[in-house]
Amino acid sequence: MNAIDTPPEEVHTAAIARELSLPARQVRAAAALLAGGATVPFIARYRKEATGGLDEVAVTAIRDRLDVLRELDARRAAILKSLAEQGVLTDALKTRVMAAGTMSALEDVYLPYRPKRRTRGMIAREKGLEPLAKLLFEQGAIDPAAEAAAFVGAEKGVESADDALAGARDIIAEWINEDAETRARMRDLFAREAVLASKVVEGTEAKGAKYKDYFEWKEPLCKAPSHRVLAIRRGAEEGFLTFHILPGEGAALAELERRHVRGSGPASLEVKAAARDAYKRLLGPSMETEMRLETKKRADEEAIRVFASNLRELLLASPLGRTRVLAVDPGLRTGCKIVCLDPQGKLLHHDAIFPLEPFRKTEEAAEKVKALCRRFSIEAIAIGNGTGGREALAFAQGLDLGRAVAIVMVSESGASIYSASETARAEFPDKDVTVRGAVSIGRRLMDPLAELVKIDPKSIGVGQYQHDVDQKALKKSLDDVVVSCVNAVGVEVNTASPHLLAYVSGLSARLAGNIVAYRDEHGPFGTRDELREVSGMGPKTFEQAAGFLRIRDGANALDASAVHPESYGVVERMAGDLGCTVADLMRDGGLRGAIDPRRYVDAKVGLPTLADIMAELEKPGRDPRGRFEAFAFSDAVRAFEDVQVGMRLPGVVTNVTAFGAFVDIGVHDDGLVHVSRLADRFVKNPAEVVKVHQKVLVTVVSVDAERKRIGLSMRTNPADAPVKPAGAEAKASAKGGANAGARTRARPADAEAKASAKGGNVFADFFDNLDRRPKM
Repeated sequence: MNAIDTPPEEVHTAAIARELSLPARQVRAAAALLAGGATVPFIARYRKEATGGLDEVAVTAIRDRLDVLRELDARRAAILKSLAEQGVLTDALKTRVMAAGTMSALEDVYLPYRPKRRTRGMIAREKGLEPLAKLLFEQGAIDPAAEAAAFVGAEKGVESADDALAGARDIIAEWINEDAETRARMRDLFAREAVLASKVVEGTEAKGAKYKDYFEWKEPLCKAPSHRVLAIRRGAEEGFLTFHILPGEGAALAELERRHVRGSGPASLEVKAAARDAYKRLLGPSMETEMRLETKKRADEEAIRVFASNLRELLLASPLGRTRVLAVDPGLRTGCKIVCLDPQGKLLHHDAIFPLEPFRKTEEAAEKVKALCRRFSIEAIAIGNGTGGREALAFAQGLDLGRAVAIVMVSESGASIYSASETARAEFPDKDVTVRGAVSIGRRLMDPLAELVKIDPKSIGVGQYQHDVDQKALKKSLDDVVVSCVNAVGVEVNTASPHLLAYVSGLSARLAGNIVAYRDEHGPFGTRDELREVSGMGPKTFEQAAGFLRIRDGANALDASAVHPESYGVVERMAGDLGCTVADLMRDGGLRGAIDPRRYVDAKVGLPTLADIMAELEKPGRDPRGRFEAFAFSDAVRAFEDVQVGMRLPGVVTNVTAFGAFVDIGVHDDGLVHVSRLADRFVKNPAEVVKVHQKVLVTVVSVDAERKRIGLSMRTNPADAPVKPAGAEAKASAKGGANAGARTRARPADAEAKASAKGGNVFADFFDNLDRRPKM
């Protein structure tokens, strides 16, 4: 069987196995499970024997590559159909089409046959000049002018020999442009040597001041970080910048001449001129367009990766757990909305207090809060970190509640989005947005994941250039993160909202609604098996979802664990062999220690699954999230005006970007720790050092009162010069692209580095007040 006859799935499996350095059998198994409707979390958790233990990252990579290759197949089929309809499809051409491994290579093969508008080359062919073009392209010992004279004629529309030669060169230029090997080599040249160069649009200097670092900027494209590419593109889209992606023209023309110009005779000079025209008019612009698209794609992928990583950390933040909570949505002019929630997050009571400016009804507010804490046995107070948050926190901390009550400041990023959403209106149709927002704040403290899934991830404020990247790819990636986190933690089926259930493996929004409706009508589920009675819950869906759904205090102790119902029989055999119940096995470590998992290996259950089962028996339904730890900001800093250079302050990382990390130090305006100040060593990727929600200790290195901007450092000695990379990387970075024709300069303070993590407003010259501009 030759390559053309090989089934596409086999070709894809082999290609993906090579790309990911995985055994083909593992890729084949994952691909088969995906084709059968299995989800990534299910495959990674419950089909380890089939896939050889592939994790979610590997299975996701296989899924995504399959999607790309199927898209390539669809385009290949469309091209073959077009070639057949044109009557030009030969066996040799079909072989070339089938052998193309990328979309670019496929389009290169198709380019000469692609229907196109009337070109200069077409016009020259219509004038009968193709024979002259072939003669010149052979580059023999001829006199081009003399040969061209034979093609002159009014009836042909060729007025002179020069006119004939110009037409022939137009034909040759198209041949050069449409040569697949030439395009491949030129594409490689652009990838290696192209320079990203931007300039200001004349007359927009003042309005586009936030992009002034890019008013005259050059650097090798291969070294341009994603955030800089996106910043320049944004500046161009807003009309302040123009940019080009081109290698040195000499290098490009030399490459074309090596491939197409033979000798230095008169005919060769005509071909050389045609090659120059081909590059400047056809090939150069085409390659630049490709590079613009490719660099945008790569920049998008990096920005999306950063966003996804931040979102994962946020969703997996430590929960306080089932606790009676009083939540406060701070406000000055409108007062503070307060709500009381039961351990399941149910709204019990709501009210308003006015302890802050301008009302200062402190005593009245204190009595009301203390009464509510007694009435509802409040165990924790959650306070939103918006305007008035620090003042509300100080007010709560000053109350004598008669017993220990945890008082925690909670990020309210995205709470306003939730409170005005259809989801919030459906949950609380008779409550206003302020009450809904307070409920969201309280529930975030109890279980961040369960509450944040109700909000569009793009509204949570942990992204970078999120509005500039491919929105479809962004949504897919963020949805993958949410699904992964929800299924890693597991979902309590008797208390979960339909929005949380919808992210469970195998479940849809409709089926999640059906589960809640069944629960409301029939009461709490007693067993996982009862889920089969829900409308729409077929055998396949049950298989995909059951292991991720938990039933606490149910009839079967295993229903509270991640042990899949398909493996209950194995656990029951273990218990039977020891003469005890399954519940005994889960309670008694001594009994579990007597189990030899190898005895229970069979055709369906292998050692990987048995290892997971033993871990679940030890800690059934264990939450992978860390233990909740209270955090307190410095009492010395409550407002921006309190922040002074040199202060050493505790903070919480709110956003991690490619250029550094934003940190909340308790003054509403986040400060920035630039990547050069994250550690005492050179840091290439900020995610190596910090994560969203991480507690850190920072030093204030600059305060810009006018612009409300704070520069921070995590260095041992913040006054030290920023750390530079070692070796060749240091040399290239320090030049800032000088080796590509740019003037030596400091690394730009990227437009996105000038953005508030909360507001997203771009601000200019963030580093103006730092003691030294960072160089990388």
